Amino acid sequence: MAHPAPLVAPQPTLAAALKALLGADLLAHDFAADEDSITVDRAAVAGVMIALRDNLEYQQLMEIAGVDYPDRAERFEVVYHLLSVTKNHRLRVRVSTDEATPVPTIVPVWPNAGWLEREVFDMYGVLFAGNPDLRRILTDYGFQGHPQRKDFPLTGYTELRYSEEDKRVVYEPVKLAQDFRNFDFLSPWEGADYVLPGDEKAGGTGEAPGKGAPTPMTSKEVKAADDKAKAPPPPTPKTTESPAQTGAGAKVNKAAAKTSREGAKATTRAKAKTPATKKAEATAKTKIPAKPRAPRKPKTGGDA
Repeated sequence: MAHPAPLVAPQPTLAAALKALLGADLLAHDFAADEDSITVDRAAVAGVMIALRDNLEYQQLMEIAGVDYPDRAERFEVVYHLLSVTKNHRLRVRVSTDEATPVPTIVPVWPNAGWLEREVFDMYGVLFAGNPDLRRILTDYGFQGHPQRKDFPLTGYTELRYSEEDKRVVYEPVKLAQDFRNFDFLSPWEGADYVLPGDEKAGGTGEAPGKGAPTPMTSKEVKAADDKAKAPPPPTPKTTESPAQTGAGAKVNKAAAKTSREGAKATTRAKAKTPATKKAEATAKTKIPAKPRAPRKPKTGGDA
C-alpha cells in the first residue's frame, strides 16, 4: 500500500536493530502503510526512549497521543511519535495502561513531554508517574471527567454562559431543551411505511391511513391532467329568447305570451305624444338651415 504522505525513507534493517536493542522490552512490531509501530513494556518506556534516542538516532519527540479501547482490560494506549532527522524516518511507540496504573514520565528524556503528557492526562485521565506538573491543560478549572473517553457524555456535565444578572460567567448543569432526536431521512413523498403526523386525517382524501403522504402522479396521469386543463370550455348553455320560453311546458308558455294590463297601458303611454312634442318635431322638419357666416376681414393700418 503506497504511503499518502511524502516519501519516507525505508529502514529494512530496523526490525532486527529494534529486537537486538530492546530485547524483552519489545512486545510487538507492526509495519503498515510504510510506517513502523512498536509496542513496549510500560515500566521500561523511559529506558526504551533513551535507547532509541542515543542508539537509533530518533532525536525528536513530535507528539504524545491517547487512545481509548473500553473493551480491553487495559483500555488506554499512550502513543509516542518519534522522528529521526538524520534518517528521515518516523517511529511510533505504544504502551498500554488502565485508569489506575500510572505510566513512567519521559520528561527527563525530552522536556517537551511535560505538556504533552498533561494533554493526555486531561483528555483521558491517564496518570504519569514523575511528571513535575501533572494538572489539566485544555479544560477549565473544576472540570469533571475526561472528554476523550468513549463513555464521556456528548453533552458533558456542565455548561458555561454569561449571566446578565450576575454580570459574570457562570457554570450550570446541562439542561437540554429537548432530547436527542433520531432523524429519518426517508422522503415522505415516496410513501413511508409508518404513520406520519396528520396521516390519520388522510381517509377523506382516499388515502388509507398509515401509508404516508400521497404518492406523486405518474407521467400518464400528469399528461391527462394537462390535456384536461387545455381542453376548450363547454358551449354556453341555451337561454330563453322570449317570455314564452319558460321551459315549464306549453300551458305556461301560452300564459306567459299574453300581455298583461300593466304592460298594455305602458305600451299605449309610450306611443302617445304630447302637443309640445308634436310642435317641436314639425318645426325641426320645416326649419331652413342658416347660411354660414363669411370670415372677418383683418383691419388695415396700425401696427403691423
